[in-house]
Amino acid sequence: MTDADSSAVVATEAAKKRVAEILRGEADGSWLRVSVSGGGCSGFQYCFDIAPQAEADDLILAQDEARIAVDSVALDFLKGAKIDFVDDLMGSSFRVENPNATASCGCGSSFAV
Repeated sequence: MTDADSSAVVATEAAKKRVAEILRGEADGSWLRVSVSGGGCSGFQYCFDIAPQAEADDLILAQDEARIAVDSVALDFLKGAKIDFVDDLMGSSFRVENPNATASCGCGSSFAV
């Protein structure tokens, strides 16, 4: 597992707090694992999954109660991105501010590079 550096992906305090809340209801040692897959209306989509453990080559954004890992393959797409959790009138969700995205859909879950 790799620790985050300043040019890598970061998670906001709001995201860490929400992940900790979610993981309390999951099996001990579970992680929120962020990845990117082909699909969505813009070409790629962000995936947020509960995993039993982080993979050896994952980037670790947070540990302890809020265990967040980023899939190593996704790092090229997410370099410099910020993962946030927003709770507003439109609903609550994880949002990714991705400086590499050249376009994104209205819902914010898919993007193009």
